[in-house]
Amino acid sequence: MITRVDIRLPLAEAADDAARRREAASVLGVETARIRGVRLVRESLDARHRPIRKQLRLEAGVDEELRPAAKIERFYGSIPSAARRIILVGAGPAGLFAALRCLELGARPVILERGRDVETRRRDLLPLLGGGPLAEDSNYCFGEGGAGAFSDGKLFTRAAKRGPVREIYETFAAHGAPLSILTEAHPHIGSDLLPGVVKAMRESILRAGGEVHFGARVTRLLRSADGTRLRGVATRDGREWEGAVVILATGHSARDVYRLLLDEGISLERKAFAVGVRIEHPQSAIDAAQYHLGRRETRPQGLPAAAYSLATKMDGRGVHSFCMCPGGCIVPAVTASDEVVVNGMSLSGRDSPFANAGLVVSVEPEDTDAFAAECGALSGVAFQKAIEHAASLAGGGAWRAPAQRAADFLAGRVSASLPATSYSPGVVPADLRALLPDGVARRLRGGLRLFERRLRGFAGTDALLVGCETRTSAPVRIPRDPETLMHPCLKGLYPCGEGAGFAGGIVSAALDGRKCAEAAVAAFRQ
Repeated sequence: MITRVDIRLPLAEAADDAARRREAASVLGVETARIRGVRLVRESLDARHRPIRKQLRLEAGVDEELRPAAKIERFYGSIPSAARRIILVGAGPAGLFAALRCLELGARPVILERGRDVETRRRDLLPLLGGGPLAEDSNYCFGEGGAGAFSDGKLFTRAAKRGPVREIYETFAAHGAPLSILTEAHPHIGSDLLPGVVKAMRESILRAGGEVHFGARVTRLLRSADGTRLRGVATRDGREWEGAVVILATGHSARDVYRLLLDEGISLERKAFAVGVRIEHPQSAIDAAQYHLGRRETRPQGLPAAAYSLATKMDGRGVHSFCMCPGGCIVPAVTASDEVVVNGMSLSGRDSPFANAGLVVSVEPEDTDAFAAECGALSGVAFQKAIEHAASLAGGGAWRAPAQRAADFLAGRVSASLPATSYSPGVVPADLRALLPDGVARRLRGGLRLFERRLRGFAGTDALLVGCETRTSAPVRIPRDPETLMHPCLKGLYPCGEGAGFAGGIVSAALDGRKCAEAAVAAFRQ
């Protein structure tokens, strides 16, 4: 019999095959000798009490050998020369997974990416960290791999109702991601490994006959004579790309695309998003709080850098941690010269001495009404931009960020000194309450006080707030028909992923890319 069994083991024994067999036999009520093999299906930490244990879900063979694990690989064949072309705008997770799904369904994907390939993009980031110039289309938000490529590579979505989540994980693994992402409860790839995975995905697309074009910033839609149907797009360099189907997967920071759509008479909708700050702690402080360590006790070997997830409601708006990066660093996620925007990332080892997370407040469309008269559907973009510009002025240039100790933020005073930070361009003491909208600042104060009670030291002396975190998700939705997934006003246009307001994170964006590709190919066949 092959069955699944859930067991708990002390940390020191969790990786030991003999210990796993013994515990599985105990839970199943059989002799240990009858367990012919075990295989890990999923693992997570139980750090609620000492000693810390691991919870393991195993596949166990009782009186029967387990079959060898299937090799994780993907082959996409070769697309015939007569295959229908699908234009994909953007090479983030939505665009890449849409392209791979097109190949599986026999269509030829043509990816147009405004930025540069992921290896070159990584080099383009280095000047920013030293306060140097911004590469307009190759930065932490734009370029191959999208914003997620340099934001830790978190893969937290496992809800089956969203689609074939396992397929997304296996596709990453088939392109070089660690196999551990298939079993970890909260998997991540790491910003050091993800570029190689993205490159391998591109190579799969090219090998099968797809196309990937960099430096191809879309500036115009090409329409049929009556204006109701797409026939392709034009890019800034004057090239025209013919295709009756366009999957628009440009990410949450492509504000020029929203303006392009409005100029083309294509309707947009306001949607909720969130803004706030990055909060940074010494990783040792988070370890101590989450693993119940003593004052002089260090994190036991074998334990990962501790993480947290915090959420509450304050006066009708959510306050929550976002994109938590254990053992990570804060980075400048700017896309224009007159703003400061921060985000977090970590490498696969998560071995930085700092932990950071977004600490943000939800913003509903009505909260941006002050900008609606002038900006209409882009009032949320204007709301974000006002905060980002204020942060830039407070930082004084060169991407320096305004910052404040959490205790001083609560007390309403500018910090006399600031603790060490991972933010390379540097931080400047400032009153963050003056930079944020009143409702956001007030709710952040309430959230900080509550989270301090839940997580010891969260708002303590060494907790640093760095401003401002504004790009949590798109403040705009590009509407689409729930059945066809096309924009209701323009046949052939498929708004997709996080930038269109239909995803939030790498996995959900990838799933939406697959779904849009399936809808687009199905439309060809009707």
